[in-house]
Amino acid sequence: MKQSYSGPVKAVILDWAGTTVDHGSLAPVRVIQEVFAQRGVPVSEEEARRDMGVLKIDHLRKILFAPKVAGRWRAAVKRDPTEADVEALFAKFIPLQLECIVKYSTVIDGVAATVARIRKRGIKIGSTTGYTRVMLEIVLPPAAAQGYSPDCAITPDDVGAGRPHPWMIFANAIRMQIEPLQAIVKIGDTPVDIEEGLHAGVWTVGVARTGNMIGLSAEDFAALAPAEQATRIANARNALSAAGAHEVIDAVADCERAIDAIEVRIRRGERP
Repeated sequence: MKQSYSGPVKAVILDWAGTTVDHGSLAPVRVIQEVFAQRGVPVSEEEARRDMGVLKIDHLRKILFAPKVAGRWRAAVKRDPTEADVEALFAKFIPLQLECIVKYSTVIDGVAATVARIRKRGIKIGSTTGYTRVMLEIVLPPAAAQGYSPDCAITPDDVGAGRPHPWMIFANAIRMQIEPLQAIVKIGDTPVDIEEGLHAGVWTVGVARTGNMIGLSAEDFAALAPAEQATRIANARNALSAAGAHEVIDAVADCERAIDAIEVRIRRGERP
């Protein structure tokens, strides 16, 4: 019988927008709203954010076929939405997103320093994303210039499908030569990030403050009254916990505490 793993965390796999860059995950939302507006179909920020984290064409599909948005589409376009419309929206989305990503590529405060510290523990740094390879290649150089560069950066293009499928995590494990899967922690700011990690059989950590669940820039969040900040963080934490996160933190800068807690659970014989 194979002995249960009881060693340290060997790798952390981080999401991009809302977790390591683009505080509030603003870039995808702005572009999604724009491409629908071009067809005369308004999409609220809540609707644009609901399925954040999946591959962008899948994200657009989920929005378009949601009953309320599909109803607005019928009113504006005078017919039911189709898969061809998804393809057309995605074709419009790509150039706008590539342009927008450049504006929203700032590394979130504390990420670079925290990653440097956990690397000193012998932990490798991987990443997964809802961005395509072309999109991620735009984000990688400015992130590196700001001190953040993962050891491995996988996109859905590389493995044939995005979240919630576990393939990107498996590709990270293969390329970084990490096993067992119980030695990996996935960190992200959306419920589908957590699903991805659970499907892969790794530990999961949700990020509440800096990501999609609150959806505000650092400046806009800081401008809120303390009570409103606390309420929004509590709601984000509850949603990520409900998705199955093993630990929930406010930002990647707080992840060392979560890693420590997971290592305690591993030593107790727990499995993700």
